Amino acid sequence: MEPVKKKHTLMLDSRKNLAITGAEDVNGFNEETVSVRTVDGTLIIKGSNLHIDKLNLETGDVSVDGKINSLQYFGGDSRQSKLSRLFK
Repeated sequence: MEPVKKKHTLMLDSRKNLAITGAEDVNGFNEETVSVRTVDGTLIIKGSNLHIDKLNLETGDVSVDGKINSLQYFGGDSRQSKLSRLFK
């Protein structure tokens, strides 16, 4: 029997508050970039004055605040993503 895949969702409110479910790890972060490994690949969040407001990897919940300019996914298997290794 295959393990049940966690549900992954994004909710962006006014480009200021981003709520993520299905997060497995935060690969790295600074005020301009946050890299989150999710069940659907690595999510790169770019913007300014970014900070992680909430982080609970047991439940897979992450909340990022700041001015969010872009969201981009890389690969379905984030362990192979070159960008995810940059932020370690």
